[in-house]
Amino acid sequence: MIALAASRLANRNRLECLALYALLQGVPFYSGIALMMMLINASEFADQRYGAAIFIAMTSTLHALVNPWLGPKFPHFFRHSHEPLFADPALSFTEKVSRWLAQPKTALQLLTNLLLLSILAVGVASIR
Repeated sequence: MIALAASRLANRNRLECLALYALLQGVPFYSGIALMMMLINASEFADQRYGAAIFIAMTSTLHALVNPWLGPKFPHFFRHSHEPLFADPALSFTEKVSRWLAQPKTALQLLTNLLLLSILAVGVASIR
């Protein structure tokens, strides 16, 4: 019975980790890439319906799967995207997010993503 509860907690922690990587790091980054691809009128996005949404969903999921696995093995290469807080089983979901937001590098990362997405959105909207 204890092993079953421990495996549920481990699975829940893994799911939380994947969700945090995908939503907080993957979606903003790959949304910017999708907007850039639309700005240069890449046929993969311009011709297909929901092409950008499928691209963002797939790459964010891949980002969430690869980052917790390769981040600890190659800390120098993943120093900007690997976040050990997301995989900490002692923290709840809200504590993981609040501690991540309290870090100084997070504010810079979020501000950079906001500015980049805003500029790309204006560029895409002005062309179409």
